[in-house]
Amino acid sequence: MMKLWTNAHLATLAGAQPWGWIEQGALITQGAHIVWVGEADQVPAELRGQITASYDLAGAVITPGLIDCHTHLVYGGLRAKEFEQRLQGASYEEIARAGGGIRSTVSATRAASEDELFEAAAGRLRHLLAEGVTSIEIKSGYGLSLAAERASLRVARRLGEHFDVTVRTSYLAAHALPPEFAGRQDDYVSALCDWMAQLHAEGLIDAVDAFCEGIGFTPAQTRRVFEAAHRLGLPVKLHAEQLSDQGGTQLACEFAALSCDHLEYLSPAGIAAMAASGCVATLLPGAYYFLRETKLPPVQALREAGVSIAISTDHNPGTSPTLSLLLMLNMACTLFRLTPEEALRGVTVNAAKSLGLADRGQLLAGQRADFCVWDVQHPNELAYFFGRNPLRQVVQGGQLRGEAF
Repeated sequence: MMKLWTNAHLATLAGAQPWGWIEQGALITQGAHIVWVGEADQVPAELRGQITASYDLAGAVITPGLIDCHTHLVYGGLRAKEFEQRLQGASYEEIARAGGGIRSTVSATRAASEDELFEAAAGRLRHLLAEGVTSIEIKSGYGLSLAAERASLRVARRLGEHFDVTVRTSYLAAHALPPEFAGRQDDYVSALCDWMAQLHAEGLIDAVDAFCEGIGFTPAQTRRVFEAAHRLGLPVKLHAEQLSDQGGTQLACEFAALSCDHLEYLSPAGIAAMAASGCVATLLPGAYYFLRETKLPPVQALREAGVSIAISTDHNPGTSPTLSLLLMLNMACTLFRLTPEEALRGVTVNAAKSLGLADRGQLLAGQRADFCVWDVQHPNELAYFFGRNPLRQVVQGGQLRGEAF
């Protein structure tokens, strides 16, 4: 079935025009893909004759579907108490070393059933979908055992089957050291690499991630994780340079990492490595804000080096409990000084690149027909407002979300 979507202002994010703007535009979709984009009065006659359904978008602004490319959506429990502790003066590192932080979430996650994890994550996912998210990355990393990591990844896959959203999974067992491996960090790395092969064989892993940090894993241990991923043909990503410069970015780029994320302490050498490898810089303003950080990621240097910048919620219970990707657009502008267009590109075309998804993120012929219909005058309003959701409708794979496929 060929469909015409017309009477719209298009932010295609393609071409030389700012925003890829088409003032009076139209889209034609066939099945799950876009087959034509352009001025509404220039629809090719050979396509017009094949159109079987037409949608008048009443002058709305259309953007590509939003992509939340770094989340930890599956977990048990909450950590509001730690939020209170930080406000009383404790640092994130102090809380983690005292047994809080990631380890407390691990305990709650292990205690939950798959159904309980699914129901909790589904509630969170609904908030993100309501703001126009059409693709999302979900990490494991709160199980830290074969059984619990498997459960988390199974829940992530189940979310993608249950909701109109594309889910990409990342295996993040190299997130923290579980209590049963206390004092045996290298042994744990060996174990998680063995689990990786098993879980990949079960079809549960799309990419492999690690937390390379003083309170996480050393560069040498991270290298072992990436070597195991490389042997399995899995792409890698990295939590890098969030609290200190560990040189993790350069290491990740050796393995052609899809992205390096956080990057507050990113060095010039790290930037050069990212520029040379094509690695995406995923910035996480929610975590920066929630942890009251003061060390800004080197945005201008990334721009000058031509490194693609993505933006994400980093939704997690300890350092970024936000469920609003639209709020992250505003924070990326106000905290990191991105332009509104850079911020929107960060949750569309660059976010897609950070997940290795070349078939979405722009409104172009051949791309997936994932797009959002907004009640705004211009796409810069998506970053300008906060606390307002102007989403009117989502089209996912060429279907209005909620329609039967």
